[in-house]
Amino acid sequence: MTEPTPFQRALTELDALHAQDPRQVEVEGETLPLELWHAGRMSAWLARVVEAPSELVQIAVRSQHLQRWEVPRNEYPEGRVGYLTWRRDQGKRAGETTARVMEAAGYSAEEAAEVSRMIRKQGLGRDPGTQAVEDCACLVFLENYFADFSKQVEHDHLVRIVQMTWKKMSPKAHELALTLPMSAEARAVVEEALAG
Repeated sequence: MTEPTPFQRALTELDALHAQDPRQVEVEGETLPLELWHAGRMSAWLARVVEAPSELVQIAVRSQHLQRWEVPRNEYPEGRVGYLTWRRDQGKRAGETTARVMEAAGYSAEEAAEVSRMIRKQGLGRDPGTQAVEDCACLVFLENYFADFSKQVEHDHLVRIVQMTWKKMSPKAHELALTLPMSAEARAVVEEALAG
């Protein structure tokens, strides 16, 4: 039997961690841990965003939300500063855990550090790996969370969120986002944001 590669070992271990998420989601009649499903959507988008992504980019994209349920958003203050602090701390935790998993699987400390940096979104707009993580995260948000999110947020604030999200995305991700099925209301918000 062939020995698994470091890449296979790392993905198996990361998915085992994703599968510990107590939150569940129903997908096509199957109940899955929410985070494992989310990681799968991230990987599915990567296949469309980047032609032949490297192993390191694949790992970073797969791990972007790693064990996010362990530190709920409501443990941080309300508002933008609280949200950004929570998101930064989540990126740091996910990056550190992923790096440990990678080194245990046989990757070098340098490779693990590079993936950790991508997960923390360092070099956004300059580093292709970091950009791929951001593009996939934005596409997963628009595809799966935007409709519900839009019902909870005041209209002008929602338009600003879409504008900020759009600014962080690559031209390829913009192209893919515009092909997503959206309700008439959601599409109107996106069109307003892009016209502004």
